[in-house]
Amino acid sequence: MSENFNFKIEKKLPGKLGRAGKITTPNGEINTPSFVVVGTKATVKAMTPEMLKSLGAQVVLANTYHLYLQPGNELVKKAGGFAKFMGWQGPTMTDSGGFQVFSLGAAFGEHVSKVAKAGDENRKKVEDGGTGNKNKLAKIDEDGVTFRSHINGDQHRFTPESSMQVQWDLGADMIFAFDECTSPQATHEYQKEAMDRTHRWAMRSLVAHEKLDPENIQALFGVVQGGRHEDLRKESAKALAEMKTENGSMFDGFGIGGSFDKDDMGTAVAWVNESLPEEKPRHLLGIGDPIDVFLGVENGCDLFDCVAPTRVARNGSLYTKNGPIHITNAAYRADFSPIEEGCQCYTCQNYTKAYLAHLFHAKEILANTLASVHNVYFIVNLVHKIREAILEDKFFEFKEEFIKGYSIK
Repeated sequence: MSENFNFKIEKKLPGKLGRAGKITTPNGEINTPSFVVVGTKATVKAMTPEMLKSLGAQVVLANTYHLYLQPGNELVKKAGGFAKFMGWQGPTMTDSGGFQVFSLGAAFGEHVSKVAKAGDENRKKVEDGGTGNKNKLAKIDEDGVTFRSHINGDQHRFTPESSMQVQWDLGADMIFAFDECTSPQATHEYQKEAMDRTHRWAMRSLVAHEKLDPENIQALFGVVQGGRHEDLRKESAKALAEMKTENGSMFDGFGIGGSFDKDDMGTAVAWVNESLPEEKPRHLLGIGDPIDVFLGVENGCDLFDCVAPTRVARNGSLYTKNGPIHITNAAYRADFSPIEEGCQCYTCQNYTKAYLAHLFHAKEILANTLASVHNVYFIVNLVHKIREAILEDKFFEFKEEFIKGYSIK
């Protein structure tokens, strides 16, 4: 593990894989479990870094693909890294660009999510993982991925080595090995093929990172793949846990990526974490649904990231302990209570549902900010409460109470 990076377990969940801990980075500590706020283009949409701090956010993740295209990783490097560029003072992460391989390739135009939902099993199995999609903007080969910019159509290429270079330039504390995220509809055969390729890319990422960062300033996480298959997930976790360069470099932590079954999230995560080294942190990539977070924590995950809190906020969907509400519904036009009674966020302390409803109906920009403030506060502090519950031996009671009251309307 990097000398600049450390993970310490403070308390374990009895009979489960979950734990509370602390990650130390060059730019601060992260009390885990923790929700990582996504600032895709070195900005959390409609919010300032000061707002994020006030809401309890500990760490921000930026997107390698998007910053590579705009404004360019070399410019961000000149600015001192994306954290300094955006004015964020605290720990940071960048993803590898691997998810964009999925969203521009297998998933492009197919309305396929990385998380399979009920009924998805009726979809036709994709023999090549979606790589045959004629409308795709990304094409995968053994060396990497060729893709066209969603901005202007220009052609670009990512390899494990170039992903490491871009992430080095972006300057995050924690980065991810380049991987291939597959469709939940991909066959077992293709999932196996993609997983093996991800492992080869992982080794290349390790070697490239070792050359770029001989002083171990950045922590590198390997990404476990394998789709919805127990044999592949366990194989991937074991392979990455044991992976080592000729000079002895190993992964500092692990991301759990790829496709899941919504109804079996906890089980799939447990398959992986049972096979990963306990002393290293685990990040569940792209997962932010409150129920999924509980399952992830219980089964051994320490970090979570997702664009959902701010994305759904901009569409008027607001989190509450009783499930999300849609503020544009007629029932809220004259409701002068806060989004959630007892919520300590700036929005709930100062504004009513009626005012939020007015802003959304009037298409005022402030609607996005106030809604995002509430949703980010809700998810960040929910995960903080989960951590406190673990430390106080109350996790299972807290989980049961939350799930009992929470419903999707």
